[in-house]
Amino acid sequence: MKEQIKKFLNEEQDPKAIEKITSKLNDLLMKNEEIGYIGVQKKPALTVFPDSIVMTNKRIIICQPKNLGLSMDFTDYSWDDLEAAFVKENILGSVFSFSTKTDMQISIDYIPKIQARKMYTFAKEQMDLVKTGAIFNNVVAEEIQFESIDSTGEIEEMDTEEVTNFAEIIAVSSANFHPENLSFNEVQENTKDSSLSELSQDALFEKLQNYKKLLDNGLILQGEYDAYKKEILSFM
Repeated sequence: MKEQIKKFLNEEQDPKAIEKITSKLNDLLMKNEEIGYIGVQKKPALTVFPDSIVMTNKRIIICQPKNLGLSMDFTDYSWDDLEAAFVKENILGSVFSFSTKTDMQISIDYIPKIQARKMYTFAKEQMDLVKTGAIFNNVVAEEIQFESIDSTGEIEEMDTEEVTNFAEIIAVSSANFHPENLSFNEVQENTKDSSLSELSQDALFEKLQNYKKLLDNGLILQGEYDAYKKEILSFM
């Protein structure tokens, strides 16, 4: 048995079905795309060509053999397109299904219960990563926008004001200091420290795990992750 398919045979998957699927998927996977889990249909009666569900770090792929196994249909859905995932356990296996943002409902029945649970967990993790990544990107975009506005204002002020007495400027700045004049970054840093200090140990650990998932999926750089990790650990 090939080494690359052994890790997908832990929960009663059909070895022949797994081998056939992985051999065909080698030509379909995108750059940096990795298979995370494969679920294989197991009907009560003998099923020579079962349907399968392949989950990668980028999408979910439905594999349906056709023409007595001589051909196979592949239908994929990006994690960005998924709205929710569901598992319904019956006496004979489970039904794994998911819905898309376009109100499509896709279901595969007779999935062994342990496989259905693993697929549900994997799907939830990937959808959470997508949501976390979207929120993170929005926050970064807002920070860049505010910093750009602040920098433009400072440049205009220097162009229109002639500096003649540095001591006088420093004295006036100190006397007229108000909290509302804090820069965006200073206010943001104080807010961030305050919010982290209010989190429990479990919440801080979960936050660190989320940043690790972002790093693993290429959504943040190693340096950014190290900075977040150092900051969170200082509160644990």
